[in-house]
Amino acid sequence: MRARLEAPDADTRLYLLHGPDEASANELAGRLAKALGDGAERVDFEGSFLKNNPGRLADEAASMSLFGDRRFIRVTGAGEECLEAFTLLLAAERAGNPVVAIAPTVKKSGKIVKLAEGARTAAACAFYVPEGQEAVRMVQGIARDHGLRLGAHVGERLLAATGGDRAILAQEIEKLALFVDAAPNRPVDADLDAIEAIGADLDESGMFAAIEAVIGGDAAGAAAALHLVSAENANIPMLRQLVRRLMALAEMRREVDGGEGIEAVVERNRIFWKEKPNTVKALRKWSSPQLARAIDRVRGAERAIVAPANAGAILAEGECLAIARAAARFG
Repeated sequence: MRARLEAPDADTRLYLLHGPDEASANELAGRLAKALGDGAERVDFEGSFLKNNPGRLADEAASMSLFGDRRFIRVTGAGEECLEAFTLLLAAERAGNPVVAIAPTVKKSGKIVKLAEGARTAAACAFYVPEGQEAVRMVQGIARDHGLRLGAHVGERLLAATGGDRAILAQEIEKLALFVDAAPNRPVDADLDAIEAIGADLDESGMFAAIEAVIGGDAAGAAAALHLVSAENANIPMLRQLVRRLMALAEMRREVDGGEGIEAVVERNRIFWKEKPNTVKALRKWSSPQLARAIDRVRGAERAIVAPANAGAILAEGECLAIARAAARFG
């Protein structure tokens, strides 16, 4: 999929990036924009918009830019409600502008995935958050692309500092490469001292304190922690980590809804011992529908922040505080 997005062909109308690792999907979607050039026009749609306007996607895919520049369409928050829109796109007489759709909640068995996999003019790829040695290899691969040879335990340290978020990892590795003056044609060794020097320790920024306060329903604690997050300009990383935490809780909550005990579910999912008490409390507090709504709201806040002419940190703080206040009412 990376190769296809870096060199898009004229026949592929839809690139469907699905699965829970939304950060990696977003990073890969950005490669299509780079491949089309700096002057390419991007048209954005929400999956929920296409539910009531399914024909709009095919129309935009067939439309020419006002100034004749290349253009592409990005669909965020795509779900099964996009099935009709994608079907019309693939069945249209002509398209011309590629569509990249990010569907973080859609599984391999989803209808839109089956549609993309069965179409000659579409491609689908699943994204899952890497774990263990696979995650370490991912970090080393990103580092090699920037000309870095990571020393012992550096990969593990970067994973811990960024929560495994690929987008944040890439930013920290790029920062590290600049610090040690590394490049793909000029590889340089990087050790733990270099990590300390650039301050790649996001877990001390208040980001995780803000996440736990939001999920725990502590509005006052969340307000204080979110202020620190905004001061460090870490709102987007915080929102992405919050989504990952909520999604992990949603998976465990489904197991609890299936009849298993909370403690047994937490134990089987190998939750870090320091996080077990808060995880148990959260699973007792939150229901599956409540978690689903919170995930949608946090993702909406992130998309709003990156949109042109937005209100910035206020969007993140306002949405997180609203979720924290709602959580306080859950019990």
